[in-house]
Amino acid sequence: MDDAPAELDALLTRTAAGDQAAFSDFYDRTVSRVLGLIRRILVDAAQSEEVAQEVFLEAWQSAARFDPNKGRALTWIMTMAHRRAVDRVRASQAARERDTAIGIRDLPTAFDDVAETVEVRVEHERVEEAMAVLSEAQRRAITLAYYGGLTQSEIAAELGIPLGTAKTRLRDAMIRLRDELGVTR
Repeated sequence: MDDAPAELDALLTRTAAGDQAAFSDFYDRTVSRVLGLIRRILVDAAQSEEVAQEVFLEAWQSAARFDPNKGRALTWIMTMAHRRAVDRVRASQAARERDTAIGIRDLPTAFDDVAETVEVRVEHERVEEAMAVLSEAQRRAITLAYYGGLTQSEIAAELGIPLGTAKTRLRDAMIRLRDELGVTR
């Protein structure tokens, strides 16, 4: 099956001109080599046949780009086949990695309920101790904001104070709480 390289070049050149018979002959002479290369890379027979079909479709559509002065037709189509097969391997690998990442993300995270409860309780106690350091006015403003869910305007109305005073109390209270809890910015 040692097809003369010049004959394959001529067939591909005629294919570029739209000669379907030349393309059919080119296909018959090269399909086993193209499919063999793709199978060595992909292993899976069904995927290999699919990629080979894509390669020959691309060869038909882009035959005009073939230049016999730059290389042989067999080299041209084998390079195309190799690239397509490698692209398919990369796409499959990326899909596996993506599926694995999604699978890991969707796994329920195991955690220790007792440790979680203790940690929440300790944090709650720390916040209570820090709140005790605040002035009554600051504590009331913080309580309305964070436990009551009120806005600064609503806090000012609730306490009967100007909006600027409510904002100042909240800001000062947050600074003091941050310092007491040892939170860094």
